[in-house]
Amino acid sequence: MTLLYILAFVLLCVALGYLFRVIELSRELKTEKEWVPTESDNRMMGRFFLVFVFVFITWSLYQIYQYGYKCLPKSASEHGLKVDELMKYNMYIIWFVFVATNFVLFYFAWKYYGKKDRKAVFFAHDNKLEMLWTVVPALVLAFIIIFGLKYWNEIMDKSTDEKAIKIELYSKQFDWTARYAGVDNAFGLDDYTQIDGGNSMGLDTTDKKCFDDIIVKNEIHIPVGKEVDFQFRSRDVIHSAFFPHFRAQMNCVPGQVTKFRFTPTITTAEMRKDEQVIRNMKEINAIRAAKGEDPFEFDYVLICNKICGVSHFNMQMKIIVESEKDYKAWLAKQKAYKTAVVAEKN
Repeated sequence: MTLLYILAFVLLCVALGYLFRVIELSRELKTEKEWVPTESDNRMMGRFFLVFVFVFITWSLYQIYQYGYKCLPKSASEHGLKVDELMKYNMYIIWFVFVATNFVLFYFAWKYYGKKDRKAVFFAHDNKLEMLWTVVPALVLAFIIIFGLKYWNEIMDKSTDEKAIKIELYSKQFDWTARYAGVDNAFGLDDYTQIDGGNSMGLDTTDKKCFDDIIVKNEIHIPVGKEVDFQFRSRDVIHSAFFPHFRAQMNCVPGQVTKFRFTPTITTAEMRKDEQVIRNMKEINAIRAAKGEDPFEFDYVLICNKICGVSHFNMQMKIIVESEKDYKAWLAKQKAYKTAVVAEKN
């Protein structure tokens, strides 16, 4: 039986050899080489291109419809509404260009598929076309830049609210510490040489303005409808204070003080009732449940948006937006810097 198997295999190889030889001979007899596309091949591929562009654009729109809710919910700050509006118009422009250019690209592939009697026209230069694709993008970019600068100037304009709440966010690898300006609504001086275990922010212990400052970790509270002036410092490397739900971000640069202000418009409790947030939390908690993890509620969060080291992913702080009454009640429970230091020594 083994000999028969070997013989059958040899005969099969011989038969395949003759078959391939016949195929090679038949190719030599053809007037056109089979690897050269024919007009019917080009026509068929052109139709495939036309079908593809419709499927491609439809699929892209479906992705937005199906998964758009996974994006950030509505802005929770006053200036964030302007940021979202500018982003919306940018996306309209991008989508128009995306659909138009792809449709024209694949339409031309179908309309002008290769024919024997068709030859492409070559021209080195056309002033009208050059003007068209220079002026049109320039006008579109001018619109984006002008409105972007307008909103930027409005957002970054100096605050005129003397009663604005002042909070300093101090960044270091890999956490945040917050300082409230206290009763006098003014920050005391800082001195990096005084940084130690009991003075992690390096406050100048000789400056009386520091005495009523309030140091907090893990979470910060801010009242809804009240302007909050943030200033940022960094101990080590460049960090980036990112408030995604408030559409705010500012770099924290060692040796410099940077600033940003915004007015929150939606409390944490109100945002938790938002339909988009509820849907997202439901899906997230379903995944956590499958992993045996405890569910959690939505919270505003401050994160670092710079890759600042190995634990960058874990550098975050919870933000609680609440009524002014609840905010004042929480603030009243916090200890001023001098009181906290005295209590720690005792």
